[in-house]
Amino acid sequence: MTKLLVLFSIFLFFIAIFLLLIYKKKNSRIIKTKNFSSLITSPKELANNPDINTNNWYLHKNRLIKFGRSQYKGLTFFVSSDDKIYYISEEGIKVYC
Repeated sequence: MTKLLVLFSIFLFFIAIFLLLIYKKKNSRIIKTKNFSSLITSPKELANNPDINTNNWYLHKNRLIKFGRSQYKGLTFFVSSDDKIYYISEEGIKVYC
């Protein structure tokens, strides 16, 4: 009876190791195939998306003209109907520049 129990526990141990190896192999494929090129934005994408943060003043001005809003140095700036530029403070107040 004890020999059967020992054989059964050894069998379960090898099954657990086998499943662990399959799981590691599956996850290593996912990590290797992950594409990080989507994190790098192209100049064309920067110019056509006002929601991407920029430090380029001229790009910021062009996006304000084209879209009426642009992110610059972490703040989103907007153009009002009076063609005035403003951002919204943490308190929710419009701050005109």
